[in-house]
Amino acid sequence: MDERAEEQGASALEAARKARPWRDHPLLTALAGLIRVVTIIPVVATFVAAVALMVYGAIDTWHFVQALYFSDHPAPREEALLLAIEIVDLFLLATVVEVVSLGLYQLYFNQDLDVPKWLKIETLDDLKSKLVGVTVTVMAVSFLGRVIAGGTSSDILYLGGGVALVIAALTFFLTKIDRD
Repeated sequence: MDERAEEQGASALEAARKARPWRDHPLLTALAGLIRVVTIIPVVATFVAAVALMVYGAIDTWHFVQALYFSDHPAPREEALLLAIEIVDLFLLATVVEVVSLGLYQLYFNQDLDVPKWLKIETLDDLKSKLVGVTVTVMAVSFLGRVIAGGTSSDILYLGGGVALVIAALTFFLTKIDRD
């Protein structure tokens, strides 16, 4: 009985090879391996960039706390709000870069990472969706910071209109990804 199952498995494997003869080609196998090796570069680079942004954000946070509580002249309320929003914006940007790094790693190397469901990346479209979602959040926080920083009404109006158009375009892009 086992011999028959082995023969059927072997013949199925042989049929698959005949259907796709290129699959066992040594040059294509080497090329696929090279692509994986080269892809480690953006995974590591984006991870390093995310860590650098987080460290920079932590340093900015320490300066913010010093300006609020340990300075002879504490920052005015509006300036403190703006600094806090800039710190949040920096950490959100770090999160975007981290999501890209983790997503590329999942796509090319290990789909079975133990990550929260919202961070699970199975396709390139999943990564695009995550990136667009976090990018919209970063844009909204940046816009809020600009509003608090002040400026002329027309500048804020133009900036808000531009942000709204980009968010609308990204939302449209997401609807196209989800349908395909």
